[in-house]
Amino acid sequence: MRRTLLAVAAVGMLAGCTTAERTATFGAAAGGTIGAITSGTIGGAAIGAFVGGVGGYLVGRAADRGDGWCEYRTRDGRIFYDRCPGA
Repeated sequence: MRRTLLAVAAVGMLAGCTTAERTATFGAAAGGTIGAITSGTIGGAAIGAFVGGVGGYLVGRAADRGDGWCEYRTRDGRIFYDRCPGA
């Protein structure tokens, strides 16, 4: 039950994020997990999280099209474009 609540809270917090912020978050989580598994140390997890976060952010920035328009996906999977927050 706690894991379900944690997952729902994490998804809720990411709902208002830009594409770059979401991809940075997922990249950091994936990089940290991979770094921890492969090295078995906290330092490896930290380096993996840093590299994954930076890489995810750069991928997300490229996906934001750079012209002030962001890509959004509805709950049923449709994709639409709208002005990015703060643009």
